[in-house]
Amino acid sequence: MAEFTLHDLQCFDAVVRCGGFQPAAAMLHRSHPAVFAAVAKLERQLDLVLLDRSGYRVRPTEAGLSFHRRAQSLLRELEGLRLHAAQLSMGEESEIHVVIGDLCPRPQALGMLGRFFAQCPGTRLHLHFEAVGGPWERLFDDEADLILHWIDKSDPRVEWIDLCKVPFVPVVASGFLPERIKRPITPDQMHAFTQCVMRDTARHSPQQDYFMIEGAPQCMVADQGMKKEIILQGLGWGHMPRFLIEEELRDGRLQSIAGRHLPGRTEELVVARRRDRPHGPISNRLWDDIEQEAPTLRRALEPRQPVQ
Repeated sequence: MAEFTLHDLQCFDAVVRCGGFQPAAAMLHRSHPAVFAAVAKLERQLDLVLLDRSGYRVRPTEAGLSFHRRAQSLLRELEGLRLHAAQLSMGEESEIHVVIGDLCPRPQALGMLGRFFAQCPGTRLHLHFEAVGGPWERLFDDEADLILHWIDKSDPRVEWIDLCKVPFVPVVASGFLPERIKRPITPDQMHAFTQCVMRDTARHSPQQDYFMIEGAPQCMVADQGMKKEIILQGLGWGHMPRFLIEEELRDGRLQSIAGRHLPGRTEELVVARRRDRPHGPISNRLWDDIEQEAPTLRRALEPRQPVQ
């Protein structure tokens, strides 16, 4: 049996995944005849019919499916080797970009980053603050090495370290609601009151709406600190991360209106990075450092007593 090449395997894999020679050629930035010839050569070398070409779309034969599963494993290993080689060839980075999202406890996160970068004087830290979908967008626009935010854990392009869980509580200032409004409070009852919501800083991704009551008057803010102050001053109501308002809930300046109709939500704060991109030595050390710091962060954010 003649030796087949990596190019032959890549072309076959692309045809199976794309369902045809033309889309496979476009994905690989090669010509249609080149992809067709590579797959035909692979079949000759293996003495196997890998593709059924009798229909409108080419489909892998039973032998083709079996061979493709093994080929994918090899191609994944090759991609991992390529990334590893890229990491080995990188010197220490001159700069690292970190995005802190709106649900991240800033004193703890900034303290953690400050301690780390004090030991890396040759690497400049660029900090960015984004809200809602902004951190996720920067990560996939290749404008961030790490983000501290929530992620879609089903996305195979990312890896993450769990930091802590962040409950969001719907709150109002003391005396904000008239006495006629009885619990459990419903979204319809809150429709007439100004809702304070975070502005999504994503620039080109679809805007995300969380907790918003359609048709209610809104006050848009850029950060959680401004949102908290507006709610404290009785200018609106909204959902706040519990770690920011525990003191105000205990002393009564803020009141939770959570119930079965307005249950709030718990988000998972993580540090995340691209799995499909190489990372330099400083970035990898930072990743390991954050993983070691994660239990301390979780303990720091535990409520000192139950908050209703």
